[in-house]
Amino acid sequence: MPESDTTSEPLSDAAAESMRDPERIRERVRALTLQALREQTFDTKGFVSVLKDVTEGITRGVSTHGEGTKAALESAFAGLDDAFTRAAHASSLAVKELAAKGKEFSDTELRHSLEQIGRLESDFLQTWGRVSESASSAVKEEMYRLMTHAQRTGTGTGRVVSSTLQEFSNRMGAQWMQVRQDGPDAFRSFGERFSQAASGFFAAMSEAFRRDDSGRPK
Repeated sequence: MPESDTTSEPLSDAAAESMRDPERIRERVRALTLQALREQTFDTKGFVSVLKDVTEGITRGVSTHGEGTKAALESAFAGLDDAFTRAAHASSLAVKELAAKGKEFSDTELRHSLEQIGRLESDFLQTWGRVSESASSAVKEEMYRLMTHAQRTGTGTGRVVSSTLQEFSNRMGAQWMQVRQDGPDAFRSFGERFSQAASGFFAAMSEAFRRDDSGRPK
């Protein structure tokens, strides 16, 4: 199914459809998720909504794979991680760009953005786990195995998150922990600016990835 067709279907149905070709599951789940994220508000609520719908579709679509269920779910999980790794990169770039402007935002606003970034991997894994509860026993078992393995070894998303939080932990220890005295009106639009900056980075990254994607795992 061409990528452009997915926008006319409910997201979960498109995700189920993406599971049909065992050789292209990772590529198609990644492309579908990237597109869905671009159409959402760049925040935790939007991310979780996309995760839930795509994961529900994956659990329905994988039911036809029989003995190939394990491999199909591994590919789908990798596709989701690919997409959310790019969301984490975009969030990291956005907060770094705004942080470079120094006094244009407060310590509280910086913390809020870092908290949002910090939740990306946990929201990913928790949503995957919650959706697995309603799957068939065989699918549920494989989904749980993937989730617990990722919790032990980490994900691409988590590695970007950890790197970003570590960098800002060092910065905040040196200079960002001081309480700023600027008035609240000066920072009213910070959340919107962060979302806009992150969305811009994400759109550019996902478009470049789409152009370069040959269907091979990245």
